[in-house]
Amino acid sequence: MGNLGWYQVMTTMAKKVGGPKILFGLIFGGGAIFGGGAVVGGSAIKKKVSSELEKKKKTEQAAVVHTVNAEGTSNEGLHFKIGDKYKVLDVDGDAGLIEIIGDNNNPYFVSLRFLSSISDYKID
Repeated sequence: MGNLGWYQVMTTMAKKVGGPKILFGLIFGGGAIFGGGAVVGGSAIKKKVSSELEKKKKTEQAAVVHTVNAEGTSNEGLHFKIGDKYKVLDVDGDAGLIEIIGDNNNPYFVSLRFLSSISDYKID
């Protein structure tokens, strides 16, 4: 009995569940269920972590005050003077939602390329 080892365990289990095919199916199915659960759980954790990192990045980005160093007017008709200060609140493609410090009509959508050409804002 001692030299049969795992073979004896497997045959005993196979008899209890109704045969080796059923045992194999149970082991395979259990692995698939466990593996699928691990994938779903892992992707949920990844989504949560990336969401939190994105929030942190936006918060840090909104805290940075940029200074205009060249006068200019955007395509939207917004005029910037040297020394104006603004914050980028959100970014969507090439458009940025900005808040001009000291302006009561905030916020504005402006091209990020335009902002980088007239100020210290750097496009990622």
